[in-house]
Amino acid sequence: RDYEVNPCIVGVQLPKMAKERSFFQSETDFCPECGTILPLPGLKDTVVCRRCNFSIDVHEFEGRPIFSAVIFNKPGTFSVQEEEGELKGPVIDRKCSRCGHEGMVYHTRQMRSADEGQTVFYTCTNCRYQEKEDS
Repeated sequence: RDYEVNPCIVGVQLPKMAKERSFFQSETDFCPECGTILPLPGLKDTVVCRRCNFSIDVHEFEGRPIFSAVIFNKPGTFSVQEEEGELKGPVIDRKCSRCGHEGMVYHTRQMRSADEGQTVFYTCTNCRYQEKEDS
């Protein structure tokens, strides 16, 4: 058998090779030295941790399924949270362009690429009108 069962973590099988070379025990997806998620196996004979340079033989990953998914939020699904009919969040002195009320709740989101500013969403505490501003 190529794997040893860890008695502390039920159901987790550890490669013997990684156990012999490391001070810690972990699943094959994580570096047994520092706990960082390991990169996917590629064309090289070893998988090297990007943080601590610990290496594991690529054959340790044979027979293990690899899954990946990118999940995006549906447009328009985010909104300001309400608690018992009241808007929740910080209130600033900003005039609503619809009703003229002074006081809006705001929250921010990173809607564009990471090297660009964030988007600020404002919601009027009086009429619930929403505005957005790219900063």
